[in-house]
Amino acid sequence: MTVLVECRHQDKYTLIQMDDGKANALGFEMLEQLGSALDQAEEAGKVVIICGRPGKFSAGFDLTVMGAGGEDMLRLLKSGAGISRRLLDFPTPVVLAVTGHALAMGALLLLSGDYRIGIHGTYKIGLNEVAIGMTLPYFGVELAQARLASAHLCRAVNLAEIYDASGAVQAGYLDEAVSEEDLLPRAIALAEQWSALDMQAHRNTKARTREQLTAALDTAFERELAQA
Repeated sequence: MTVLVECRHQDKYTLIQMDDGKANALGFEMLEQLGSALDQAEEAGKVVIICGRPGKFSAGFDLTVMGAGGEDMLRLLKSGAGISRRLLDFPTPVVLAVTGHALAMGALLLLSGDYRIGIHGTYKIGLNEVAIGMTLPYFGVELAQARLASAHLCRAVNLAEIYDASGAVQAGYLDEAVSEEDLLPRAIALAEQWSALDMQAHRNTKARTREQLTAALDTAFERELAQA
């Protein structure tokens, strides 16, 4: 089996890196390995940092599966929604170090984390589904409505606007943007800072603040099936 996701445990955090050597497309194997890495991270009980490969965070779902439609497409959507749902409710803080382009499902991962750091420059971030002839799935709509700035919602979702890092901060995809060389050091510094939090209190409070969103995601796939 090709290793697409690596999980490395440090003293105060767990680092999860996605790297398929290409665009980090989220296919069945990538999502399965990401889920396994989250299992390991949850067992370790530390703050989690998720990053991609240089220049690419994730280009979104595997388009060969999505373009074919049918049961495999629905199964992939369900797997992706499950990862987003898990990140929203993860028992420890989740920091996303956005190493490059984050499009479609890659951008939805950003809407699922606790803190998102991007890189200044020309990397593209956004929900481009409408531009490539796809309807945003219901779980994606719920994430966008909950986490994007209201002034950007129509532009970002219905008009498929793509942002650079500075625009992505304004829109709500990112919390901050730094230079490329500062990305991982900044993510690590925050992870080490937040390792001092009471994790049970963090988990309980996060569950309360996201109760409505996680409940909406729990029913989103049934709505997707009804429209299939």
